[in-house]
Amino acid sequence: MAPNLEVIVGSVRSGRFGAHVGGWVQKALLDTGVDVDLVDLAELNFPHMMDGHSDAAAFAERVGWADAIVVVTPEYNHSYPGPLKSAIDSVRDEWKAKPVGFVSYGGMSGGLRAVEALRLVFAEPHAVTVRDFVSLHNPWGRKDYPGPAERDALLGMLRQLTWWARALGNARATVPYPA
Repeated sequence: MAPNLEVIVGSVRSGRFGAHVGGWVQKALLDTGVDVDLVDLAELNFPHMMDGHSDAAAFAERVGWADAIVVVTPEYNHSYPGPLKSAIDSVRDEWKAKPVGFVSYGGMSGGLRAVEALRLVFAEPHAVTVRDFVSLHNPWGRKDYPGPAERDALLGMLRQLTWWARALGNARATVPYPA
């Protein structure tokens, strides 16, 4: 059985490339027969302090619905966007024992540093990040992006997310996560 996936677009800047990347990820995953929902943080009203905010509660519900998460992130100043961190921090129990994959984009590094920083962030709420991810290097305005290599990388990550979603879902159903 295919997992339910939530794709989170983490950039909220005007003129951002994230909506394009998120749309590509959603379409490519839908084409595989996976149930995919997309949440664009730019469409939510995330204040700095999230506690009790209605959009934070709705975001937590969407994370809770998903069997696995794909985070689409740019690299800003060698890291990830602040609003993405606020959104992650607004969710508590829903992250526990949930697999997370990444699609990053940026200049020469393709967002690699943002992903490495996010791995540390997701460790604290006990989420499990998969090893393989998609990295788009200088994708702006290129006609060949994303191409077959990026689609193959996305499908490889999907296989890992599916495996972890099944394993962790079975484990959570058998024994509550001890955190």
